[in-house]
Amino acid sequence: MYKAIAKHPSVVNQYQEQLIKEGFISNESANEIKNTYRKSLEGGETVAKSLSKHSNNELWFDWTEYLDVLWWPPVDTTFNQNKFKELGHQINEVPTSFNLGTQASKIFDDRQKMNAGDLDVNWGFAESMSYATLLSEGYPIRLTGQDVRRGTFSHRHACVFDKESGEGYIPLSKIAKDHNTRFDIYDSLLSEEAVLGFEYGYSATWPTGLTIWEAQFGDFVNGAQVVIDQFIVSAQHKWERLSGLVMLLPHGYEGQGPEHSSARIERFLQLCAAENIQVCVPSSPSQIFHLLRRQAIRKMRTPLIVISPKSLLRNPDATSSITDLTKGSFECVIDSNAKKKSSIKKIILCSGKVFYDLENKRIQDKKDHIAIIRIEQLYPFPYDDLEKYLKKYKNVDEIIWCQEEPANQGAWFSHRHRLQRVLDRLEFDNEISMVSRPPAAAPAVGMMKLHLEQQNNLIEEALK
Repeated sequence: MYKAIAKHPSVVNQYQEQLIKEGFISNESANEIKNTYRKSLEGGETVAKSLSKHSNNELWFDWTEYLDVLWWPPVDTTFNQNKFKELGHQINEVPTSFNLGTQASKIFDDRQKMNAGDLDVNWGFAESMSYATLLSEGYPIRLTGQDVRRGTFSHRHACVFDKESGEGYIPLSKIAKDHNTRFDIYDSLLSEEAVLGFEYGYSATWPTGLTIWEAQFGDFVNGAQVVIDQFIVSAQHKWERLSGLVMLLPHGYEGQGPEHSSARIERFLQLCAAENIQVCVPSSPSQIFHLLRRQAIRKMRTPLIVISPKSLLRNPDATSSITDLTKGSFECVIDSNAKKKSSIKKIILCSGKVFYDLENKRIQDKKDHIAIIRIEQLYPFPYDDLEKYLKKYKNVDEIIWCQEEPANQGAWFSHRHRLQRVLDRLEFDNEISMVSRPPAAAPAVGMMKLHLEQQNNLIEEALK
């Protein structure tokens, strides 16, 4: 076979002989073409010929203002409250002839009450208002993923349908049109790799807009791992290519089994270096509101990995006020609400949904000597913010990290040294320890009974 291949004329030689035979070129001109091509390659000159006679400058962006932007300076994400309420009314408006279904009507009615201050703000309303406020300020938004118009857990309802005609309507698109910008939202095909790759490319050429991809469950993102490894986390290091892509990855241990529990936080944290990505775990509606606004308003174009909730979407404890949204900001670390810091003997550090399980049990058992502090931004790690809050507690004997994930997963392995570094700054005598599920090959167990047993044991162990 090797001999047959060696004797077979190359494609170049066959093509050259055919052109000479038909009289298009001579043997001398063919050799001249090859020599010139070789010299161009060796001289570092371009050999790819442009088929376009005129460049389309509309497709080019000036990235200058997005270069070398630091993550820690404060970003103003506040919004005028009167304007907020106007927009809050508009995102719940549909044409007068529109026949909303029962579920959508209930959601829109509740959002009107939230906007009026009669109900606390939930996650779905806060997220929708982050988009509405950004659109009103001229920022274009693109959101794609499997079932994103409704939301996997029916929290978004960005597009509603007439129950009689089937006609769709997107209130945010009208707000975008009124402010001369765009709101594009697409339910994608069932391919994480293809869609995430496309959205990464979109974000890498569109710095002015907010490009968001949402996984149906965070677990499914492993179907696009090659896009994450080769492009999202490393393109800036390899090619100095920036991207402001946002990835929303629903995550949480709620007894749904090993395929519907974990966005694999540990994999993203393992890939963190040189401030290449942001990894955040917002635990309240105001946090997601300010986080998304910060990503668009701040000129830093670094991919944002959002470990988003599932059950917290409707948890009555996970709510915010209108003032939290209009006057607040994204907090990298959220302190406990303990009024008497001097009485605190133990601090639990955590991220995400487990905070609410810990806090409810702490209150129930009247363990007033324990404070729970949430770390909402895992990377870049907020050393100074955590140190600022820990300094307030002068009589603490024990500090632990608590996570729902198994010991070999979650944030522990990548963040143990970061947490300890803050304790060393404070000259804390004891090393930080960890409470979690036992090490496991799969993210979660498959039986609800066993899940509840593990969760109860975890909470009891953390609070003992």
